[in-house]
Amino acid sequence: MKTEVSTVTTKGQLVIPSKLRRKYSIKEGTQVAFLEQENRLVLQPLTPEFIRSLRGSLRGEPSALKALLEDRKREREL
Repeated sequence: MKTEVSTVTTKGQLVIPSKLRRKYSIKEGTQVAFLEQENRLVLQPLTPEFIRSLRGSLRGEPSALKALLEDRKREREL
């Protein structure tokens, strides 16, 4: 893993190196999520490719729909 370095400006802005922007399809207007993971800050570009990669990742149990329907059923019984 090669390290790229950038400096934060006085306005809190950060330049993403051009190699990384090209590699991860980061263009003007691309949203970026900031995730905290064990003393690390991870930047995740929210590109169409990333969104497609999430397809099917929530299959199986527990089902959010099933949990919602069960909660509603319990509320009706009260």
